[in-house]
Amino acid sequence: MAVRPILRIPAIIVLISVLVTVTPAGAWTVDDVMDNVETPWLSRTAPLNESAEKSGENAEGAEGNEAPLDTDRSSFTFATTTVRTGRVLVESAYSFIDNRNAAQSHSFPELMTRIGVTKRLELRLGWNYEVGGGGDVSNGDAAGDLTAPSIKREAQIQYGFKYALTTQNSWIPTSACIVQAATPTAGVNEASRVVLGYVFGWKIFDDWELDSGIRYETAKEEGDHFNQWAPSVLLKVPVFERCHVHGEYFGIFTDGRATNTNVQYLSPGISYLITPACEVGVRLGWGLNQDAASFFSNVGFGLMF
Repeated sequence: MAVRPILRIPAIIVLISVLVTVTPAGAWTVDDVMDNVETPWLSRTAPLNESAEKSGENAEGAEGNEAPLDTDRSSFTFATTTVRTGRVLVESAYSFIDNRNAAQSHSFPELMTRIGVTKRLELRLGWNYEVGGGGDVSNGDAAGDLTAPSIKREAQIQYGFKYALTTQNSWIPTSACIVQAATPTAGVNEASRVVLGYVFGWKIFDDWELDSGIRYETAKEEGDHFNQWAPSVLLKVPVFERCHVHGEYFGIFTDGRATNTNVQYLSPGISYLITPACEVGVRLGWGLNQDAASFFSNVGFGLMF
């Protein structure tokens, strides 16, 4: 059976990412291949353990020296970092989605609590309530319900973990993976969903960030079981010390659905650090095809404890 075109890009991204991040010890490395190539635009940082130790030393000295928080809610692409050991990051947002083929949707509070357990591991626990025609620009389903135009009300609890894999070292990217599930607590849908995510990225030109991610999600709708793939690319550019803007592309592609969808968006956004432990941000997005919603907006915050 021929490979579906919508699955080729995610499969290629996953394959390249795994090869880059899990090269066995003693084998060739990217540094060996690129040893004589000058890359002044590509930042070079310390390995994960070393950078984590330095972060801990800075935090003991003064709160102002601690690295600013990095929220997952500020873009569709997950952050490449995890929460530092012993800290708790609470994120919340409101989303409005102007579905093209269904009723408008409202999503709140999109609550996610991220708990730093070790240098690499964070635990995640969240809850959300949605009303409208379906679609979620935070968790992977941004198309809306194309088969049922009626208003739906749903709530779900989310739980899982995020694990840091690598820290940037020349061409080796900073990367992390997410394993998360969502179980309905209200609404007609009683099936739990599983989300597997991988994100990687580089700092370039010292303070720009270029990240990319891929998500796989199991889904069920009115007895129809299918898969969803969600690739994304994100570029963050600082405006000044406490503020950055970003541009993002993301798509959500179904496989095995009775009526497959091909959803694609372009989304700019802006985030501002009120303090190193408090971030607020706004995202906007426009659908690039008929399957996608016409427009969405998202406003939210992150607070570190």
